[in-house]
Amino acid sequence: MENRADEAVSRFMRGYNCAQAVSSVFADDVGGVPEEVILCAATGFGGGVGGHTGGTCGAVSGAVLALGLLFGSTGPGEKTAKDLTYGLTREFVARFVEKNGTVSCTELLGCDLSTGEGLARAREENLTRTLCPPCYVKDAVEILEEVLAPVTSGQSTRR
Repeated sequence: MENRADEAVSRFMRGYNCAQAVSSVFADDVGGVPEEVILCAATGFGGGVGGHTGGTCGAVSGAVLALGLLFGSTGPGEKTAKDLTYGLTREFVARFVEKNGTVSCTELLGCDLSTGEGLARAREENLTRTLCPPCYVKDAVEILEEVLAPVTSGQSTRR
């Protein structure tokens, strides 16, 4: 069986966007939420949000979505859940930045997908297929697993 990081890369290469590929490999851990719902929820976060805005890396957004599904609050009275989710998200982002220098899709790819010139360059150099899978998609899953390990060791992550 493939590990989650390799499965996320495989999904990305089959056509899932970066956020979908990362978040969906945690579907089995999110009790009661069908994978299709996770895929739908993640769709708009791909390609730096909205496909080509150059915002936050979709792989990062997918990991944050997974954290919310695993630990997030369902209402204003769930301060503990919110605080846990915020803390895990900050830790994830810090580790991702430590490894990759940024969470900005524009900075990670070295071109601004929100401009015609940047998008053309990314397509010409096939950047989302050469950089994203082995680096950012794989990194996001591996880092998220590291962040989750101390919280979930010996217990289910199911809500």
